[in-house]
Amino acid sequence: MTPRMDNPSLVVPGALQPLLDLTKVIGTVGVPRATLDLVRLRVSEINGRAYDLPDDPGAAGADGRLPQVATWRTETCFDDAERAALEMAEAITLMTDPQDMATDEIWEHSARFYTDEQLGALVMHIGLVNFWNRVNVATRQEAAAWR
Repeated sequence: MTPRMDNPSLVVPGALQPLLDLTKVIGTVGVPRATLDLVRLRVSEINGRAYDLPDDPGAAGADGRLPQVATWRTETCFDDAERAALEMAEAITLMTDPQDMATDEIWEHSARFYTDEQLGALVMHIGLVNFWNRVNVATRQEAAAWR
């Protein structure tokens, strides 16, 4: 599919840097990078945003577990904190009913593994990934290389 336009973050003057700055801030509060990567890929899968993962699963990051992220509920390679983050990512991304978007049960489960600062960063990360996905899908951007 041919892109409809160049990426809007490059077309709109001054748009890219604040998004990159937010990404950097999110990465500083203690949520492991591997967890953020797992969340980014899962949210992107839900939104139909394709990534080209390297042939070597270990080169993709998250200790080679990225290919299993779509089936995280049945895989044994994810720890409880990662599962909580992935559950939160799905709940926030699949906004079919905003009242149940991130239920108290899902929130409380995640709060067992993450501080308020980390939960805030995780929610912002999920929102930012959703933003990027929507921009890229709407403008038919090519599949991106993972890193």
